[in-house]
Amino acid sequence: MKTVEIVFSPTGGTQKVVDIIANKWGYEIAKIDLSDPDEKFDQCQINKDDNVIIAMPSFGGRAAKVAIDRLGKINGNNARCTIVCVYGNRAYEDTLVEMQDAATQSNFVVTSAIAAIAKHSIINQYAANRPDESDKKQLGEFADKIKDKKDAVSFVPGSRPYKKSGGASLVPKPDKNCIKCDICVNSCPVKAINTTDLKADPSKCIGCMRCVAICPHEARVVNKAMVSVAALAIKKACSQRKDNELFI
Repeated sequence: MKTVEIVFSPTGGTQKVVDIIANKWGYEIAKIDLSDPDEKFDQCQINKDDNVIIAMPSFGGRAAKVAIDRLGKINGNNARCTIVCVYGNRAYEDTLVEMQDAATQSNFVVTSAIAAIAKHSIINQYAANRPDESDKKQLGEFADKIKDKKDAVSFVPGSRPYKKSGGASLVPKPDKNCIKCDICVNSCPVKAINTTDLKADPSKCIGCMRCVAICPHEARVVNKAMVSVAALAIKKACSQRKDNELFI
């Protein structure tokens, strides 16, 4: 038996949450990176007795389409799984139920669901330093509760049909510090950045902020005025600390 992490984590917050759960279980860990556009997902092997964690961030209350599409290429072989959506302390809305549907369609048995908090990928002052020690303790307790659960989850919050998915309104671009090292080009989950001027194609960019997070020269930026407007718009929703949630 092993733990299989099937994760879309552009800026690392989702992966931090997954690692807390997987390390608590103590099994050998295998990883499938849904952010890798070159991965052959239809060739990934899942054994029926594996403990699977499927994790994605919530983008505006929905799962990223590219992550859902790539998950759809994996055959779950009736393995039991925990779905985990990670959000920046605003709301996750239909993300979990969308993930549940996608996992079920890929022949996984969804036995539990977790909504967890990590630092907001765009507006970093929200949920800063999370997951923190309190989160780690709570997520560890969740992991103990679901480690051996085999029956399907009884309830996952969200609505069908899902809320309308918004496009990427904040598209990062290079600034004067860019040295054209191409790290952003090679790490973009959707290959949206061209090699000529290092600009992202707005029709491809999903606003995941991977390029901003990974740039060693801090040379990828988003429009500060638009970020300020967005921060103000969600200030009320993000002002009170939210707890992680477990659904079994």
